[in-house]
Amino acid sequence: MSRSPVVVRPAEPADVATLREVWGEILRKGAIDEQLSDLGRIVSEATQRDDQMVAVAEVDGQVAGAVFLQATTFTPLNLEPAVLAVSPHVLPDFRRRGVGSALIEAAVRFAEQLGIPHVCTAANPDARDANRFMARLAFSPQATLRAASTGAVRARLTARRPRVRQVATARQIDRVLAARRVRREHVAG
Repeated sequence: MSRSPVVVRPAEPADVATLREVWGEILRKGAIDEQLSDLGRIVSEATQRDDQMVAVAEVDGQVAGAVFLQATTFTPLNLEPAVLAVSPHVLPDFRRRGVGSALIEAAVRFAEQLGIPHVCTAANPDARDANRFMARLAFSPQATLRAASTGAVRARLTARRPRVRQVATARQIDRVLAARRVRREHVAG
């Protein structure tokens, strides 16, 4: 079976609906209109900036995958320049056809054009195939990115706090009992 060549190009506004299909699982929860609007803004901004790109991979004229590329630093504290390849994703019907490699190649090319020495990416920890693919391409683990809702973190932090009010209440009870003993001693004495 011969492989069709994978063509990688910058995303265009006409790709927004397909990008929603590619990245649907990771977009913010909400109405389809909101997701399409978000993606439209992302594509529009990326086309106007030199430090960003939404790369779309096509096979036989069909969008097969995409990746968002951004020139940044390793972290806000480590200012070593890096290209962040966000959510390189291949649609299920196009897997094992070189699309993922083409998307990472686009990230490397983008980094080389900007003179940036590093490429960073992330994969869902449960995505075994994706993590193996990244490891085979020389990506090593650098950190574990974790996320939670603000409310969930607040609830857990509150639950972990020492129970100051209960301690204060116990002290107050001890004071009340001591005061009653002193009164009884004065009345009896």
